[in-house]
Amino acid sequence: MNTTYVGIDWAKDEHRVCVLGEAGRIVQQFAVRHDRDGLHDLQRMLRAHGRPEDLPVAIERPSGLLVDTLLEAGHPVVPIHPNAVKASRPRYRANLAKDDRGDALLLADLLRTDGHRFDPLTPLSDEMRAIRCLARSRDDLIKQRVMLTNQLSSLLENGWPGALGLFGDLASPIALAFLGRYPSPGDARRLGVKRMRAFLAKHAYSGRTQPETFIERIKAAPHSRQGRLEADACREVVLALVSTLRTLIQRIDEVTRAMVHATRESAMGRLVMSFPRTGDVNAAQLVAELGEDPRRFAGRDHLASEAGASPITIASGKHTRVAFRYACNKTLRKAVTSWVNNTRFASPWAQRKYRQARDRGHKHTHAIRILARAWLRILYACWHNGTPYDPTIHHGQTAQG
Repeated sequence: MNTTYVGIDWAKDEHRVCVLGEAGRIVQQFAVRHDRDGLHDLQRMLRAHGRPEDLPVAIERPSGLLVDTLLEAGHPVVPIHPNAVKASRPRYRANLAKDDRGDALLLADLLRTDGHRFDPLTPLSDEMRAIRCLARSRDDLIKQRVMLTNQLSSLLENGWPGALGLFGDLASPIALAFLGRYPSPGDARRLGVKRMRAFLAKHAYSGRTQPETFIERIKAAPHSRQGRLEADACREVVLALVSTLRTLIQRIDEVTRAMVHATRESAMGRLVMSFPRTGDVNAAQLVAELGEDPRRFAGRDHLASEAGASPITIASGKHTRVAFRYACNKTLRKAVTSWVNNTRFASPWAQRKYRQARDRGHKHTHAIRILARAWLRILYACWHNGTPYDPTIHHGQTAQG
């Protein structure tokens, strides 16, 4: 049985390390720099306490260069959420200072006393790491696009109200093209029906709104009260935001294509895409969060809990209630619920299961979680057996049941 545990308090420049022996006795404490030599020294110093596979490491983050280095060396890496560390700190408060050394000791001792409560990380293949990088980076880029679009909307609300509600999506190509050509009311002084018709034809506008309607909307909008200098400044900012959004949207499209291609080429991607209405992007998001090894989940119920698709029971004395599960992989929950909601329109079984939940009085979101739990059980079985989803088998077994 292993009697040595390691806790690492991660930092940007220097990591604090604590090695605990039997009964929580401190064997060694040291610090290493976050550079090539420092990470090499970390591996060398840990090897002095045993084989990497027999030396688990607790850390507060599940990814990063330090985590990758430890996994490649063969250490079982156990991520412990900062909230769990924070909740455990009071039991050490009497004899443990709140500093990096103390946090490293706390992590190592949590691993020693409660290690069975935490799951070690499963090393991912290079293929799966690429999909995860693309999927999560795409989500971050989309958040940036939303943020910039909101900033542009706020700017136009005061400086160019006529252009704000002209097109349905401010980040659409036609809306950005319009703002690139007419970034301020002054640039649109000579804009009439004839010029508007030519602009729409040039950019292959496929909407049903007529040029006359666009001009009427611009004229009906309130006029800006900005002075000349402020108007010129806002014009420059509008052009900068339009240029940034155009580049960002192009990069998002490129990342999306690379992500979809990598997902289609992977075995897990093909399995997930065999399910109804997963879609290219949604399938990539599911694969990125699920990984490639079903053994990282103890069973189908564990998978449902991780995805936030199962409730949690809270009991105290005579009082018991069932509540929404907040502690879960929220990115996975979002991907699962998006997929499951779409299956209602492609699978009669899914539509029936959803309708039954609604008839019992559950709200839409609750019914989707009930349906998600059912779909995840099927997904786990296919994943565990290495077989794609077959609706004829599924529906046949459902009918027999």
